[in-house]
Amino acid sequence: MLLTSDIAAVSSGPVQVKAMPEYQTDEACWEAVVRRDPDADGRFYYAVRTTGVYCRPSCPSKGPRRENVAFYRTGEEAQRSGFRPCKRCRPNESVHKSKLSVAIENACRALDTAEVMPNLLELAAMAGLSPFHFHRMFRSEMGMTPKAYFAERRASRMREQLQESGTVTEAVYAAGFSSSSRFYERSAEILGMSPKVYQSGGAGASIRFAVGECSLGSLLVAATEKGVCAIFLGDDPQQLICDLQDRFLQATLVGADEEFEQWVAKVVALVEVPGAGLDLPLDVRGTAFQQRVWQALRNIPLGSTTTYAKLAVAMGAPKAVRAVARACATNPLAIAIPCHRVVRTDGGLSGYRWGIERKRQLLEREAAG
Repeated sequence: MLLTSDIAAVSSGPVQVKAMPEYQTDEACWEAVVRRDPDADGRFYYAVRTTGVYCRPSCPSKGPRRENVAFYRTGEEAQRSGFRPCKRCRPNESVHKSKLSVAIENACRALDTAEVMPNLLELAAMAGLSPFHFHRMFRSEMGMTPKAYFAERRASRMREQLQESGTVTEAVYAAGFSSSSRFYERSAEILGMSPKVYQSGGAGASIRFAVGECSLGSLLVAATEKGVCAIFLGDDPQQLICDLQDRFLQATLVGADEEFEQWVAKVVALVEVPGAGLDLPLDVRGTAFQQRVWQALRNIPLGSTTTYAKLAVAMGAPKAVRAVARACATNPLAIAIPCHRVVRTDGGLSGYRWGIERKRQLLEREAAG
């Protein structure tokens, strides 16, 4: 249960108690999220299962559905449960932000709502910086350039518009694309499927899947016609299936056939004997930055570990540590993309989407050769 306490303001006279809202129940927390109540910031955090992020109650992002929300007393608890911090409200940072952070946040807000990419001179002037300094600071803070950030946000708007608009053409222009052809050139990269299929919630898309058991618990493997698109670990097989359904709301989930069971067996073998490798095609889709991070993870040798900071340096983006951590947290292919090989600077184990104990066991097996 989330616990809060009143704040006593002590003056030269009698003690005065300032009444504060209570957030001891999920219902009270949810009402604060709906209000985007800034007074609730720091008193609890909410996490969205379908996006994998956690936020402050006042986060300006599009409101989630109640059934997808969980509440946590601290941001650390949310991260230990596998959620990554929202890059808009930055719940892992102090409420009192530096002027630079505020300037970058204002630039992000402008990019979030822009129909066309703003001029770099305009963004820099808004932040009170030179174009060169603004560009460098933005990339350092966000892990990508303003142009890349705008492209990612526009892609996100496209996904939202496809669910709300009557036609694909309406969605294309509402999302800020200058022409249908520009969008269709990148539709597979942005959506992972055709626009029509995505608009229908994945209806018509066929995803094979199976849930098996291994020494780490339950394991779900799913694949499109291009390759393995998801590897989930957990304690509850049914929850793993629900997580898959959340990603493809109306896709046709096809139970395993004999051929696919062999794929699952290979993934289980990778868990039990890491040195065996995985000889299966992968269907890995994400933003350009996520793809870079996931490829860097696959370059970490078996039996070795690294840190988020070192991984960022290896990618040529030494200041994008937070962005690297976010990309690791969104990895949909447990073990195949070895995000478990990233540890804290002191060598300790930190947040792992599939649980710290599983991370520990994986590293011990890999170290043993």
